[in-house]
Amino acid sequence: MDFAYDARTEELRRRLLHFMDEHVHPAETVAREQRAELESPWQTPPVVEELKAAARRQGLWNLFLPDRTYGAGLTNLQYAPLAEITGRSPQLAPVALNCSAPDTGNMELLAEFGDPEQRRRWLEPLLTGELRSAFAMTEPEVASSDATNIETSIRRDGDAYVVTGRKWYISGAMHPDCRIFIVMGKTDPDAEDVRRQQSMVLVPRETPGVGIRRAMTVYGYEDHYHGGHAEVVFDEARVPVENLIGEEGGGFAIAQARLGPGRIHHCMRLIGMAERAIELMCRRAAGREAFGRPLADQGQVRAWIADARVQVEQLRLLVLKTAWLMDTVGNRGAHTEIQAIKIATPRAVADILDRAVQLHGAAGVSQDLPLAELWAAARTLRLADGPDEVHQRSLARRELKRFT
Repeated sequence: MDFAYDARTEELRRRLLHFMDEHVHPAETVAREQRAELESPWQTPPVVEELKAAARRQGLWNLFLPDRTYGAGLTNLQYAPLAEITGRSPQLAPVALNCSAPDTGNMELLAEFGDPEQRRRWLEPLLTGELRSAFAMTEPEVASSDATNIETSIRRDGDAYVVTGRKWYISGAMHPDCRIFIVMGKTDPDAEDVRRQQSMVLVPRETPGVGIRRAMTVYGYEDHYHGGHAEVVFDEARVPVENLIGEEGGGFAIAQARLGPGRIHHCMRLIGMAERAIELMCRRAAGREAFGRPLADQGQVRAWIADARVQVEQLRLLVLKTAWLMDTVGNRGAHTEIQAIKIATPRAVADILDRAVQLHGAAGVSQDLPLAELWAAARTLRLADGPDEVHQRSLARRELKRFT
């Protein structure tokens, strides 16, 4: 796409595209082969560490953080096209650049709300890639789409907090380098304001009472590169009061602040995934024949490709507008657009990927192409960061306010 980004963004795009072609895409097959030889599927293939070292050398590290103290100092609008490029290889590229969830959101959270000691102990090694982290919010026994339902207890006991609860689909928790959990639970379950009942605390993995029960799959995939998704039990896990992030009762507000930039990151990576799918569709259509004619001559195939291009261009402009608004008027001012991209982008990209799968036949659902796993990721993002219906409810409520 020809788009007039600023000079710094264009330079980073050029370098990142070269990095993808020279390092990331060739490493995809290597990483799969190396992973098959590892003792545990959660271990990191050696080629991933090589990619991380190369990214640091080339200045493509921590691009997501807008704070120049910790990251590249890019705005949302500047980072968005870079996130899109990494979406072309979502398993490897974000990890290689230290820009993968859930670490990105956790680093943003610590940079904004952590105290100096919390930043020193946890943020700094996350920034250097020495360790990984997890964000423990979702619970199996309640509708976690409503964060006020969270039941995990964070009870004050003298100079400690005692954490008790069961979480699941905790991204990153299976990674052997995951050393810290940011846990959301209730410190004041009887508070009149249900949005002041929750708090967040830092719980080191080695804390007695922290147990990793099992890895959760997503449509059969375990997402090894990002540390999987785990069921985690906190059984009277005791941590110092200094591990509280922000203030008691501030957990809900912190969670909302954490999710804003993450939606931009997810949506731009989704657009990159769609671009990868369109490329694969075009190559397949140009290289295969059916019923005596190239697939590229079939009217249905042409319609799929044309519709995909239109959808991607529409989505990209909406996401860039959202990024610009977040930079200029803040997350609150961009509320409508944030909700809109969260609804529209995963839906459309999953549809594009589904058509790409259809065009590839059996190969589309196989492990030999990335399409099936990309589709699973896109479909899952209609739940992650809040299901579609929650965003529709919020967006419609704001629209109706103008007429009631």
